[in-house]
Amino acid sequence: MSTLRFKALSETTNRKAVEVKELDRKSIIFGSNVFNDKSMRQFLTPEAYKAVKNAVQHGKKIERKLADYIAMGMKEWALSKGVTHYTHWFQPLTGATAEKHDAFFETSFEGADPVEKFGGSQLVQQEPDASSFPNGGIRNTFEARGYTAWDPTSPAFIFGTTLCIPTVFVSYTGEALDYKTPLLRALAAVDDAATDVCRYFDKNVKKVAATLGWEQEYFLIDSSLANSRPDITLTGRTLLGHASAKGQQLDDHYFGSIPTRALNYMRDLENECMLLGIPVKTRHNEVAPNQFELAPIFEEANLAVDHNSLLMDVMGKVAERHNFRVLMHEKPFKGVNGSGKHNNWSLSTNTGINLLSPGKTPMSNLQFLTFFINTIKAVYQNEELLRAAIASASNDHRLGANEAPPAIISVFIGEQLTKVLEELEGVSSGKLSPQEKTSLKLNVVGKIPDVLLDNTDRNRTSPFAFTGNKFEFRAVGSTANCANAMTILNTIVAKQLKDFKKEVDALIADKGMKKDDAIFNILREYIKESKNILFEGDGYSEEWEQEAAKRGLSNNKTTPKALKAKVSEKSLALFQELNVMNHVEMEARYEIELEEYTKKIQIEGRVLSDIARNHVVPTAIRYQNILIENVKGLKEIFGKDFENHAGEQIAIIKEISGHIAAINSKVAEMTEERKKANKLESAEDMAAAYCDQVKPYFDVIREHCDKLELLVDDELWTLTKYRELLFTR
Repeated sequence: MSTLRFKALSETTNRKAVEVKELDRKSIIFGSNVFNDKSMRQFLTPEAYKAVKNAVQHGKKIERKLADYIAMGMKEWALSKGVTHYTHWFQPLTGATAEKHDAFFETSFEGADPVEKFGGSQLVQQEPDASSFPNGGIRNTFEARGYTAWDPTSPAFIFGTTLCIPTVFVSYTGEALDYKTPLLRALAAVDDAATDVCRYFDKNVKKVAATLGWEQEYFLIDSSLANSRPDITLTGRTLLGHASAKGQQLDDHYFGSIPTRALNYMRDLENECMLLGIPVKTRHNEVAPNQFELAPIFEEANLAVDHNSLLMDVMGKVAERHNFRVLMHEKPFKGVNGSGKHNNWSLSTNTGINLLSPGKTPMSNLQFLTFFINTIKAVYQNEELLRAAIASASNDHRLGANEAPPAIISVFIGEQLTKVLEELEGVSSGKLSPQEKTSLKLNVVGKIPDVLLDNTDRNRTSPFAFTGNKFEFRAVGSTANCANAMTILNTIVAKQLKDFKKEVDALIADKGMKKDDAIFNILREYIKESKNILFEGDGYSEEWEQEAAKRGLSNNKTTPKALKAKVSEKSLALFQELNVMNHVEMEARYEIELEEYTKKIQIEGRVLSDIARNHVVPTAIRYQNILIENVKGLKEIFGKDFENHAGEQIAIIKEISGHIAAINSKVAEMTEERKKANKLESAEDMAAAYCDQVKPYFDVIREHCDKLELLVDDELWTLTKYRELLFTR
């Protein structure tokens, strides 16, 4: 049977692993294609170099004259590496990265000799069409102008023969149209707020940077197998397919020996990452068959977000060389684990201190507790907003499944730290006596060990867990741009730290409390106020859903419901106050994310209709006809007694007919619901209709299609099956 499925299987089983050569030691090639400190020292004048460093370290603007010198040095460095084009590389609200390439090559009007030209104006600013990217109504179709502007805090890099310059993307009227701009503002806000609080403990702290270490999970599927499935090609996931007899139940893939083709892909990918300065360190098999993970060393959050966005581009390009398709979707296969992108977040000072790592003295432990408890309070006060940060059509499939946290936001801190907070909460309020203060510092705070990395078990069901010296935001989806979650997390923590400092300063000024007394009193109240967000148990259980409801925690299981938190009066005021996003920007993003949700469900509905009616039903009818011919033959042989011999065939024929009728009727009903939804005027109403009225048909149609997969002759079934997608190496 020469169907696309069997041709794809034949191609896949005959694949040979692509040979990969190690370029050199990673420490030698790391950052070779990055305009990093070493390259800048070599190609920039001292004055230009200093201007870039001041911009990065102190946020100082670069003069246009110096921008010309920087552009000249950057161009010479790029040309020395065979580069022919440059681009402003940015992250619009499409979820992908964007780039428009221009050649260095130029000629003059007079016909003079051609030259390679690149000046400060080309480095600093370009003009993409802002109305052609998602903008939430900020720009009309006839209002095209928008700007990309150079972000000197993220170094330029070379990919292929193109110099890529990381930039922000804003509209002509100044509103952010990308992920980077609000992130930079949020990072500035948390820097200011955390630095002010740090000065309670160390006057030498001048700057606090948010750090991020992401963990990228993904599936590798042979490109021929992926191309044989219209649903994977168009939506990034399988919309139907019966579970394989063997899935992940034996736990034999997790941390197992990496298959040769996959390992060579990883080696090739790591080479590219090293050249691009992406500090990837960890690679391994994940739980589901053909699922893997890649993780880097921690970096400053803005750079880490850029590196993750770049990595997702590079992963796809390298996969082409190895005849793979990378599936980033949070749940590409029903019944096996989906993919997340755990965001490990912390705060670090310019003096080299991780603020979420306990120190060896009571005072440094007090500093740790200050940032630890304030983060918990920030999450408690904004748990709905944090849920909105990871809301998407694809992540809805994963949240609450067997490998992912639930849609209820809670914080896991472990048994030992729970006891520490309970003891701290139990200390009497008001002014501490010298004995009480000593007892508190030595007996309570001092109980925190120097190294917390293994002080407690891990809780994989927690969406926001403390893991020794950082918080792990586990609920972030694998397709997400980390900036969305990082912008909101850093904003709420910045707000909380600002409020904390005001309250502490008020106790010192109004009640004459000493600094330590004031800090302890405020932290004690925060512990009492935030206890409802702390949860150590099984986040998958029904009991937790009931308990969370009693505690007043939200449980927004779908994206349309979750996103509403972004435009609540509280959220709008929060982002406005910290100058992260104004009302126009927030409302535009709300509109964009609703539209994206609707379009993804709309596309999936259309693809499912196509596959069900044009692949599944015709195949089922073809097999049914074979059975009918078989029954006719039995009737000719056995006459009136044929039903005693053809009973099974007749039963299957009837069962197939029932599934075909159900598929056709449910597809027709789903199509009508789509038409109704499309007539709705508001993005909010349309998203709700697609969520509540259209999407429920997916599982019903799928169930009938999957039953037919088990009934129809394997030789006739045209769609590549789960066992083939997940286990063909």
